[in-house]
Amino acid sequence: MRKILGVLCLTIFSVVILKAQRIGKLDVLIKNAWVFDGTGADSVQVDVGIRKDRILFVGKRKGLKAKRTIDGTGLYLAPGFIDPHTHHNGRLMSEDAEKRAVLRELKQGVTTIFMGNDGSGPLPIGETLDQWQRDGIGVNAALFVPHGTVRTKVVGYRNIGVSDEQIEQMKGLVEQGMKEGAFGLSTGLFYTPGFFSSTDEVVELSKVAAAYGGIYDTHQRDEGSQSVGVINSVKEVLEIGEKANIPVHISHIKVSGTPSWGKSVEIIRMMEEAQRKGIKASANQYPYVASRTGLSAAIVPPWVRDGGTSAMRKRFQDETLRDSILQGIGELIKGRTGTADKLFLSIPSDPFLDNKSVDEVAKAWNMSPEVAVVEILKTKLPSVHSFSMTEEDLVNFMRQPWVMVGSDGGGGHPRAFGTFPRLIRRYAIDKNILSLAQAIHKSSGLTAQTLHIKDRGVIREGYYADIVLFDPKTIEDKAVFGHAEQLAEGMVYVWVNGKLTIDKGEYTRELAGRALRLN
Repeated sequence: MRKILGVLCLTIFSVVILKAQRIGKLDVLIKNAWVFDGTGADSVQVDVGIRKDRILFVGKRKGLKAKRTIDGTGLYLAPGFIDPHTHHNGRLMSEDAEKRAVLRELKQGVTTIFMGNDGSGPLPIGETLDQWQRDGIGVNAALFVPHGTVRTKVVGYRNIGVSDEQIEQMKGLVEQGMKEGAFGLSTGLFYTPGFFSSTDEVVELSKVAAAYGGIYDTHQRDEGSQSVGVINSVKEVLEIGEKANIPVHISHIKVSGTPSWGKSVEIIRMMEEAQRKGIKASANQYPYVASRTGLSAAIVPPWVRDGGTSAMRKRFQDETLRDSILQGIGELIKGRTGTADKLFLSIPSDPFLDNKSVDEVAKAWNMSPEVAVVEILKTKLPSVHSFSMTEEDLVNFMRQPWVMVGSDGGGGHPRAFGTFPRLIRRYAIDKNILSLAQAIHKSSGLTAQTLHIKDRGVIREGYYADIVLFDPKTIEDKAVFGHAEQLAEGMVYVWVNGKLTIDKGEYTRELAGRALRLN
C-alpha cells in the first residue's frame, strides 16, 4: 500500500512539474488574493497567471515563474468590470492621450465600455472602431448602432412618419453597422428624434440587428409619467423583443417621478413573465436616486423640440404658443420630480446657474420655474440632475438577477466616476443588499453574457487578461453631487488585455484598450 501511495504521489508531482514546464515563464503571477471569478460564485484563494493578453493559469501550482510576481494578500481579484452604457465618445476621439485613457472608468476597475447608447452616437461604425484602434484607447470599447443617428440621416430631425423606402434606407444603415462590428441596435425613444418613431419602425430595424446576433438596447420611451407611462413603455420594449425575436435590454432601468414610485414591483413582474415566455429581457442600472439628462429633454414637451434647438428657440419667441409651452413644462416638472426644487442645473461654464435648482434660479429672477426654464434655454443648454427616484425602487431592481451595473457616465454626474465602487462599497460591503460575489457578477460576467462579449468578464484560463485587484477596505466612490469629477479609490492594480494600466493605484500611461467587434 505504501509503495502504491508513493508511486501515486510521484505521478501527481510529475504532472504538476510537467504542467509548470508547459506553462513556461509568465509575464505576471498574482498570488494570495481572494479571487471572484465573475460567475457569481464565492471567492477562492488561487493564483492567477498572465502571459501576453491572456489569462494562462488559474489555480495552485508550485514552481511557476514570472517576470513579475504580485502578492495579493488582503486584496480581491475580479474580472475587469464592463460598463454597458456610457457617453465617452468625445474622450476616445480626443487628440489628448490622457483623455483617451478614460481614467474615470479605469479607476473604477472598468476595462470595457459600450457607447452609441440612447440612440445617439457615431456612424459609420467601422470608421470609428478603426480610429480608436489606430489612435490607442485606455479601455476596450464597443458600439451599438444608434437609431437616432440613423433616423436623422434618413428622415431628419422631424416628427413625421416614414415611408417604406425610408425604412429600407434605415435598415441598410443598421445592417452596415452590424456588419462592421456593432453589438446591436440602441434607441433613445425618450429623446427626439427617437420619440417620433413608431414601435413598428423600431421592430423592423431590430430584426436586422437580430439577424446578426445583436441585442436591442434602449432608453425606453417613458421612465415615469411624462408621456405613455413607464408601464406602457416597458410593454413596448417587450413587444419589440417578441416581434423582432431579439434580446432586449433596458438601460438605466428606473421609475422616475412621484406618480410612478412603487411601480418597480409591477415592472419586475412584467419582465419575469416575458422571460417565462422565452423573451430574453434584461436591464442595467446605476446606484443613484438622481438621473442626469439635458434640461430641454427632461422638461420641455417633444412637440416644442421638434426640429432641434433652433426650432425650439423659435417657438419660445412665438407669443401664440407661450401658454401651451409653459403649461407643458409645468406638467413635466410635476411628473418628473413633483417640484422644481428637486431639479438641479449642471453647467460648469456658468457659475451662477451651476448646481442651483430651477426653483432657486426662478426666485432669484423673480419669475415662475416654467418661465425660468424658457429663459435659460433661450441661450444655454444645461443638463439637469433630477432627484426623482426612491431608494426602495432602486434596491428592488438591484436585487434582480437580470439587472447588471451601468454608469450612463459622461460627465457632471457622480455616476461617471463612482458607479462600480459605489455598488461594491455601499450596497455589498456596507449594506449587504448584495453579496460581494453578486456585485462583481453584475459588474462583469453577467454583462459579458448578456451583451455577447466573447472571452471577457470571467477569470478563466484562455480569457483575455482584463483583471482588477482591489482593496476591500479602501474601495470607495468619492464623487458627489456638486463635486462630481472625483476619481474613485481602492483599485490597486488594473490590467487591460494583459497590460498593467493601474499600478499601485497610479496610472501607468498605457493605452491597452481595443476596439471590440461582435463578430
